[in-house]
Parts: sequence; structure tokens; C-alpha cells
Amino acid sequence: MLHAAALDGQMTDLFSQVGVVVFYLAVWGLVFAGTGLFVGAFIPFLTGDSLLFASGIVTAATPELSIWILALGTGIAAFIGDQVGFILGRHLGRPYLEKKSGPRMMRIIVRVEAFYNKYGWWSVVIARFIPWARVFVPWVAGIGKMNYYKFLTSNLVGALAWGVGLTVIGYFAASIPSVKTAAYVIAGFFIAASIFFSIRTWILERRDRKNSAASEA
Repeated sequence: MLHAAALDGQMTDLFSQVGVVVFYLAVWGLVFAGTGLFVGAFIPFLTGDSLLFASGIVTAATPELSIWILALGTGIAAFIGDQVGFILGRHLGRPYLEKKSGPRMMRIIVRVEAFYNKYGWWSVVIARFIPWARVFVPWVAGIGKMNYYKFLTSNLVGALAWGVGLTVIGYFAASIPSVKTAAYVIAGFFIAASIFFSIRTWILERRDRKNSAASEA
């Protein structure tokens, strides 16, 4: 009986640890995919600010999770994602974006190019906090042949401010009793908005592609 109880306790601990690892990997994977795999173009809110804020809140409510592991990993995932976007933009060029994007996305890309040309180094940092810019600025910087080391530094600053910063803010917002209720309400709002706008973006992009194909036929 004692052996069975001990085994049951070990299994519970194992499943708890697996859940922790899955949570970390899910958050980091979504952050990376947002720019590195272009996923943020279709589900910008599900891979953006709301994810980071909500993950910090969940960590505050879950003793098994570490905010510093989560935040550091999120920062690294954000950094690598933008680096991949920059390299792909440099090697694949604008024709690739034009081929893969519908009319609506192309209008966004034009806005991003103007944004990048205006702010240069700072555009990479600022874009982290703008859903439509976060995905495309690394690509545009790569297409524009931005100096690699300049992009490296701006990407690092942006990843720390956005990836680490928002995650930690969500954690401490939920950790302070006086603002905990408000933090949960805000997180719930952002998550609901994430789902709504992600579906809306996907529908609009699909409709634009169909209309574009019909006009070319």
C-alpha cells in the first residue's frame, strides 16, 4: 500500500512537471511562430501582447511555474523569431511577400514599409507593441538590407522590453492582491479579443484571396 501511494505521488509529480513544460513550450512556440513562421499575420492577437500578459497571470496563480524561466524563454523566443523573419526577408525578398499575401495584407505591408523608412532602428523596437507591424517589420528590415548588427541590437532591445517586460508585468499585476481581480478581468478581455480578432483576420484574408483570384480569372 505504501509503495502504491509513493508511486501515485511520483506519477502526480511527473504529470505536474509535464504540464509545466508543455505550458512553457506552448507560450514560447506561439511567440516564436508569430514572426518566425509568419503566424502572427493571421492570428496577431493570439501571438501578441495578450498572450504574454495572460501567461504572466497564469504563472502567478501556479506555484509550479517560474516567472523568470517563462519571461527569459519568452524573450529568447521573441528574439529568435524576429531574427528568422529578418533572414527570410533578406533572402526571399519582397516578391515572396507579394506572392503569399492578399490585397489586405499588401496594404499593411505598404504601411509597414513607410513605418520602417521613417523610424529605422527604432521601428524594430516599437513594432513589438503594434500587431500589424510586429510580423512584417523584421521582413521589411531584411528586404531593405538593414545592417545586420543594427538589427541585432534593436531586436534585442525589443525582445527584452516586449517579451520579458509584458510577461513580468502580467505576473506582478496578478501577484498584488489589490489589483488581482482587475488583472484577471483584463486578461479575460484580452483573451476574448484575441480569439475574436484572430478569427476576423483569418476570414478577411480568406475573402480577399478569393476576390483576388476571381478578379484574375
